[in-house]
Amino acid sequence: MVINKKMKIEPDKKKLIELAHYRMPYGKYKGRYLVDIPEPYYTWFYQKGFPEGKLGNLLSAMHEIKVNGLESLIYKIQKDFPKDYL
Repeated sequence: MVINKKMKIEPDKKKLIELAHYRMPYGKYKGRYLVDIPEPYYTWFYQKGFPEGKLGNLLSAMHEIKVNGLESLIYKIQKDFPKDYL
């Protein structure tokens, strides 16, 4: 995320595209897009603590998207910006 001189918050497009195409690397939901993992899984992580590093950051971001009902934006990004767009 970038904050310009007028204090507007602008999302990092590359990070949103990466988030839209990121798949869970392990566990019960291994191989599934993060957006396709049920919200209760994110609530559990929220309560227990997200893992460190990149995966934790992505899970935390997806938790916010899920609790705010914004999954449709992620699906649109998946459709409009294929993974190879990066």
